Amino acid sequence: MQIHVVQTGESLSSIAAAYEITTASLASVNGLTPNDRLVTGQALVVPIIGSFYYVQEGDTLFSIGNKFGIDYKQLAKVNNIPVNQTLNIGQKLYIPPQLKSSIEVNAYIEPFGQEVSPNLQEAAQNASPFLTYLAPFSFQIQRDGSLREIPLDNLPQIARDNAASIILVVTNLEEGQFSAELARDILSNEAIQDTLITNIINTARQINARDVHFDLEFIPPVFKEEYTDFLRKAKRRLQDAGLLMSVALAPKTSATQKGEWYEAHDYRAIGEIADFVVIMTYEWGYSAGPPLPVSPLPQVREVIEYALTEMPAQKILMGQNLYGYDWTLPFVEGGEYAKSLSPQQAIEIAKANRASIQYDETAQAPFIKYTDENNKEHIIWFEDARSIQAKFDLIKELDLRGISYWKLSFSFPQNWLLLQDNFNIIKK
Repeated sequence: MQIHVVQTGESLSSIAAAYEITTASLASVNGLTPNDRLVTGQALVVPIIGSFYYVQEGDTLFSIGNKFGIDYKQLAKVNNIPVNQTLNIGQKLYIPPQLKSSIEVNAYIEPFGQEVSPNLQEAAQNASPFLTYLAPFSFQIQRDGSLREIPLDNLPQIARDNAASIILVVTNLEEGQFSAELARDILSNEAIQDTLITNIINTARQINARDVHFDLEFIPPVFKEEYTDFLRKAKRRLQDAGLLMSVALAPKTSATQKGEWYEAHDYRAIGEIADFVVIMTYEWGYSAGPPLPVSPLPQVREVIEYALTEMPAQKILMGQNLYGYDWTLPFVEGGEYAKSLSPQQAIEIAKANRASIQYDETAQAPFIKYTDENNKEHIIWFEDARSIQAKFDLIKELDLRGISYWKLSFSFPQNWLLLQDNFNIIKK
């Protein structure tokens, strides 16, 4: 699979011709129509076997081979050049497809109201072939240890039809917010904990869930040990019931990191208890905050590398956003929230405003600057084929268990194509 960045003057037909594929196939895999106008800087996925690499200054066959995990002698043979040949800048080399590693893939999906909307059902249907787990968000803990349920409609059937497993996501959400008070009340009452775990097991059986996933956030720091003890108790009972147990973790970079989101999440202890964890490596740029990449690669790497000092790589699902944000500038703290949008919507905004797409090489993230009809400046940070490939490369480098997406409903067809190209998806 090739990632092609659109240059000024290029069209779908000219790019397709360069790669000797049809315009229709190039458009289809990128969620476009054959007549769509492209945006300068837009990243396209080209559906070819293997990929091409253009030699840069300082490259050798050996360094390029290391970059792509291929022996330099094989690389020379494939490209019909001598092993000791000096490469020219801009020279085109073919990189054959490599063996794929196997990973687990989770995606959260968030139904609202009394039923699962047709759009969410379609999103689940489209994504489930690429998923190990589908995680409806969320069953909310009540003060008496019961669970407030959400509509599932045909989500379990969609998962089953695609050999994906349903995850029962349990949260301390209350009135739309994570509640420190609710967490405190549950963690300080053993009897309610026992009732809660019983209700969780019964609900998991009812919906045929394979895994119970605890996402308790903003737990008062003084309840760190109580949360760990609760997870130990839950793990024993869930294991006896034949269920896996996973836990969502805030993105920490040290065991002593301060902040109400972080302190009660003990990476080492939870890593020992849980079957796997989802580390929420996103939201550096968030709706109420200043404009930043949502999941910049250096920060994601720092969190995961810290986690690896506390737990095995094969327990870690790296969190990944499927969305971006559009900020109105100048940013004012406490002012207008940034609007969430899909990668496809970001490209449409760039097209409508005749803006180009730029790319931050350090953050490994695309962004768009434009001026709206009211003469207000904006910046969008989002995801594209390049940024998601950088995350896939990190997963392979660190040999992680897999990836977990927040959340289905944002259109990003390139992600699923590249996911399949990079990995074998484990099915349960």
